Amino acid sequence: MAAACSGITPEMNMYHEEVFGPVAQVWTVPSLEEALREANGYPYGLGSNLWSEDEAERELFVREVQSGMAFINGNTTSYPEIPFGGVKRSGYGRELSDLGMREFMNAKTVWIGQDA
Repeated sequence: MAAACSGITPEMNMYHEEVFGPVAQVWTVPSLEEALREANGYPYGLGSNLWSEDEAERELFVREVQSGMAFINGNTTSYPEIPFGGVKRSGYGRELSDLGMREFMNAKTVWIGQDA
């Protein structure tokens, strides 16, 4: 069962750390703009979620949120065919899909001259 924590303050470790579940930080803010300020002020940026039927809110969220993945009306997840990864202090590069495969490869050039 997932746990939820609300009333997060800067005095709490959870405020400054990247937390993995099953747990969620629940923030109450007066507007999407304030939510984006809070989220973008966080030092991590793996995944983000927005529940909204408003197309303008969706577009603003996708355009402005600083995270490697943005999910609308659904939870953060991963699929093998879609790149998975974060920004800021949430890692480097991407996993999964053809883009992710290239992140874990070292290309090598081999040339053999005619005298060999």
